[in-house]
Amino acid sequence: MSNFSQSLSLRSRSVRRWWLRDVVGSVDHGDVVTRVRAEGGWNGHYAFMTLMSGGIAILGLLLSSPAVVIGAMLISPLMGPIVALGFALATFDSEEIYRSLVALGLGILLAVGFSVLIVLVSPLQTVTAEIAARTRPNLFDLLVALFSGLAGAYSMVRGRHGAIVGVAIATALMPPLATIGFGIATANGTVFGGAGLLFLTNLMVIALASAIMARLYGFGHALSPEQTRLQATLIAITFLGLGIPLGLALKQIAWEAVASRQASETIKNQFGDDARIADLQINFAAQPVVVTATVLTPRVVADAERNAGKRLIAALGQPVRLEIDQLRVGSGDADKSQVSAARNSSVNLAPARLAEKLALAGGVGIEDVLIDADHRRAVVRAAPLGNADLASFRELETRIAASEPNWKVEIVPPLLALPPISFDREGELDAAGAEAAAVAGWAARRLGLPVTLSGGTPALRETTAKALGLPDDSVVMRPGGAALTIEWSAPAAL
Repeated sequence: MSNFSQSLSLRSRSVRRWWLRDVVGSVDHGDVVTRVRAEGGWNGHYAFMTLMSGGIAILGLLLSSPAVVIGAMLISPLMGPIVALGFALATFDSEEIYRSLVALGLGILLAVGFSVLIVLVSPLQTVTAEIAARTRPNLFDLLVALFSGLAGAYSMVRGRHGAIVGVAIATALMPPLATIGFGIATANGTVFGGAGLLFLTNLMVIALASAIMARLYGFGHALSPEQTRLQATLIAITFLGLGIPLGLALKQIAWEAVASRQASETIKNQFGDDARIADLQINFAAQPVVVTATVLTPRVVADAERNAGKRLIAALGQPVRLEIDQLRVGSGDADKSQVSAARNSSVNLAPARLAEKLALAGGVGIEDVLIDADHRRAVVRAAPLGNADLASFRELETRIAASEPNWKVEIVPPLLALPPISFDREGELDAAGAEAAAVAGWAARRLGLPVTLSGGTPALRETTAKALGLPDDSVVMRPGGAALTIEWSAPAAL
């Protein structure tokens, strides 16, 4: 063995002795375990704070207000059970694992259920930027979860647990839980699935990070001597099982990170070293994947979009739609002001592109499109377009919104006749009837007008009113003929 290897081995042993003697030895393990168990169970305080945190979170998401969402983070009710789960995994304590999972599961049901109730009674049921941001986990989300778990376990070991650690953990968990509630209430499978994946991966990262930190501080199976070999084996299998979905999520996140780098390099290679990418956005949820870029370049490259698109498709192995906006600027120090101006103008390219789409969809001029760049909101009041019905305008809005995931897109349709509602033999909405009710509810919300349900049985009217998803004061119900009809409450305006 060389002198260097011997020196490294001696230093490693020295550091290990110091860690075990001065760090691990300074921890009162029994007191920490008692404190973790006290804060990781189910009680009235935990239930109440979970309800309040979930309610604040969903309101912040609906209002697209980061400040309100932060208010939900300050409450941090999920800190105790999650850290307790991590410590239980580290000590192979099956009883505490069960106890913390019960508390966590009940807390999840409370937060999601309360969020669903708030969304159902809320007139705001559109996917805001805050909601959309929590439908796809990314590397930064997992880093927040990782740091949350490490900080939570450390603060519990050192007796410094408090609001700051709770904020970090709530950041990774409570808003996604509220987003899950929104997805359930609005029957939006995309939102529900994305937020559910984000919540699950973050929960696993926090729990596993807490377990690792607990093991580093000497919390092991020796603190749970009553555990049998079978129980320890089952816990170990559970521990490893948590890593499977986490590994799949990490694989997708890693692929997206690589794809982002490849997209940047592929586009940059079309222009040379004297060009720079001012803005790059990738919508991985779209089919095909949509890549939009703004390039500051001293010369316009005619085939850049087509050539880069082909190379990007080959690199990623799947269809890609590439859009490149080229801004011609000078080069060198003398043109710094020009580059700066181009950077500022590039911020307006996305709104301008969105305004063009909405103007075309609405059959109006670009000047008739309302663009609120501060709140990332775009609205157009559409003109009648041939035989297009309300369902057509709703479909146009859906497609444009999918292509611009960072914007809240609204098309206000012309005042057209509402689609008829159909039922099956059991008196429930059939597929066509459910779609018609969704279109009618969407149109009523966009136009801000009430609707009238006439005829049919009271049960049919109640079923239809519920499917519309409108506030009670926006639906007028009247008796009439045998068949149920739906119309605007101001039919003279048609």
